[in-house]
Amino acid sequence: MDLGLTDKIAVVAASSRGLGKASALALAREGARVTVCAREETELQAAAEEIRSDSGAEVLAVPADLSDAADIERVVAATAERFGGLDVLVHNSGGPPVGKFGDLSDEQWRSGFELVTMSFVRFVRAAAPHMRENGWGRIVGIQSSSVKEPVSGIDVSNGIRPGIAGLMKAMMPDLARDGITINLVLPGTFLTARIHPGLASSDPAERATAEEQLAPVAERIPLGRLGKPIELGDLVAFLASERASYITGAVYQVDGGSIRSNV
Repeated sequence: MDLGLTDKIAVVAASSRGLGKASALALAREGARVTVCAREETELQAAAEEIRSDSGAEVLAVPADLSDAADIERVVAATAERFGGLDVLVHNSGGPPVGKFGDLSDEQWRSGFELVTMSFVRFVRAAAPHMRENGWGRIVGIQSSSVKEPVSGIDVSNGIRPGIAGLMKAMMPDLARDGITINLVLPGTFLTARIHPGLASSDPAERATAEEQLAPVAERIPLGRLGKPIELGDLVAFLASERASYITGAVYQVDGGSIRSNV
């Protein structure tokens, strides 16, 4: 299936590893020109080169701290300067502080809100004018299963991520009038370094050991395994494409069946 993404211009936030990198790779494989950004420059440049080598796509790497408003504006401006515009925004961010409600400080709540909520707000605010100018755009937010179902031990995420879904729904009609769709994807448990640092190893034996240690987690998932990052990346690419032109304001869980709610 041709997704109609050839020469589209995409920004993927927090894309030096994990689900962000997989999303950038999926878009690049479909012919999009992609900007990747993250804080750690060495890792970011390595990810950009990996995506170029795999896909043959043009990839721009822009170091950025997603909790810094000026950095977010710089990423979007650099993309527009390099490629001539912006068609697709994939918002991703690192996880907020981990902990239960009674153990969390005000600063942890503030830092989580800045990283998760305000980076989403700022990226959409910076990207939308470019999309409106074209009369076409795609915004995909990578959030968390905690949007639909609280996850034990991550109460900052449980508290703030559902608000992103409400904000997305509120923004959707105004964006739709200008040909811009906005949707969220909710990852469950994936084979990334965030769930186990050994999964980032280049040593196959270390990765295999990490997967073995995660076997009890996989057993609790109806499909019996953890997700591969590219499985989420491919959904992101579809939602960013011409083929998803009548989908907006939707929330998609990608979790192997873990969330048991009806909606």
